[in-house]
Amino acid sequence: MTWEEAGEAFLAADAVVLPTGSTEQHSRHLPLSVDSLRADHLSAELVEAADRRDLQLYRLPTLPYGYSQHHMRFPGTVTLSPETYREVIVEIGASIADHGVARLLLLNCHGGNREPLKLAADRLGREYDLAVHFVHWTDFAREKLEEVFGDDWGHAGDHETSVIGLFRPDLVREDRKEPQTTREFPETRSYSYFDEVTEEGGLGDPTNADPDAMETIVSETTEEILDAFEADLDDGW
Repeated sequence: MTWEEAGEAFLAADAVVLPTGSTEQHSRHLPLSVDSLRADHLSAELVEAADRRDLQLYRLPTLPYGYSQHHMRFPGTVTLSPETYREVIVEIGASIADHGVARLLLLNCHGGNREPLKLAADRLGREYDLAVHFVHWTDFAREKLEEVFGDDWGHAGDHETSVIGLFRPDLVREDRKEPQTTREFPETRSYSYFDEVTEEGGLGDPTNADPDAMETIVSETTEEILDAFEADLDDGW
């Protein structure tokens, strides 16, 4: 968009969508950009589906960096501190609020971003009167993912390999897909770095990836997110 087109779109928007990802290791078979690719493609699906409901959603460019300190022992990972990340989100929100946007939808595709995003959302609501909706995409897909992949489909595993296989199959190193060597997560403390729980960098078994099943999950999850968003709007949120 030009600045004139953006100005008109911002004023007409039911919400502006900020897709949030990361740049971090995703085992030996997936690129560093997995979470940002997911955020970019899944937010595009959301905006397209919203248009069929006469909901006007407009996307900001995907934010490709997040809070990824726990992956820093794997080369290629780039992290912001949680404080810096929170401030980046606040300043993006403040910018669009200054242009007349009333509602921001954060579509998040990286677990490490959750806490700083929620703190940023609190500030944007209180200090800038910007209504912020937080959607962690996987939360809405969890039951469907478990039906297809069972319980162990996490980072760089069955689920994320399926998503990249669906949207960007050219980026999947098929010859490097293998069951991930992992240990049990601790129950009473946090791990500091991801290499404490996985040798290759991932979880689950990426050889179980199923892009066709993932296409159905994406479609159903997109509609579920929009149902929840519309319900919140109808309830005055």
